Amino acid sequence: MKSFAALTLAIILAPAALAQHQTFVVNPDASEVRMTLKTTHEVVNGTFHIQSGSIEFDRSNPKMSGTVTVLAGSGKTGNDSRDKKMNKDILKVEQYTTVSFAPKTYTGTIAPSGDSTIQVSGVFTLLGNPHDLTIPMQIHRDGSKTTARAQFVIPYVQWGLKNPSFLIWKADNDVAMDLNLVGQVSN
Repeated sequence: MKSFAALTLAIILAPAALAQHQTFVVNPDASEVRMTLKTTHEVVNGTFHIQSGSIEFDRSNPKMSGTVTVLAGSGKTGNDSRDKKMNKDILKVEQYTTVSFAPKTYTGTIAPSGDSTIQVSGVFTLLGNPHDLTIPMQIHRDGSKTTARAQFVIPYVQWGLKNPSFLIWKADNDVAMDLNLVGQVSN
């Protein structure tokens, strides 16, 4: 009788446990990455195009997997010559076509609907080099539609990229990033 009760309990709880595993698929056309670089003469704002994104997570386990990939050469700052220099000399897009973030774990609670705030830790790959990074994320779920927003700083010079400063025009060694991912969550 005990084994029958245990089996019955396992059958009842199994669908609930399986329902926790979900996949967030990013819609690249509705999502965006914005950057802000402060300089001595202006604030440079730009956007990058998200190529793809899919993140698997389980609301009952802090592990995550997947990748969000950005096209390195898609950066637009409103100045064609600056963009060419950024692509050639800083991002080296002929050699490194993408920049990516691969989440590994998170802290906090992902609500089944409404708003959540979590800390996502993973690997940010830039110029082919992996860097550990933790990003604070605000998530909003409305049915299957999900938005994930994050603001964080990339210490690009510390990570081996060239600072674009020249003569009296000096740029900060860090760039502020604003990530807005829009997509669908499915089981």
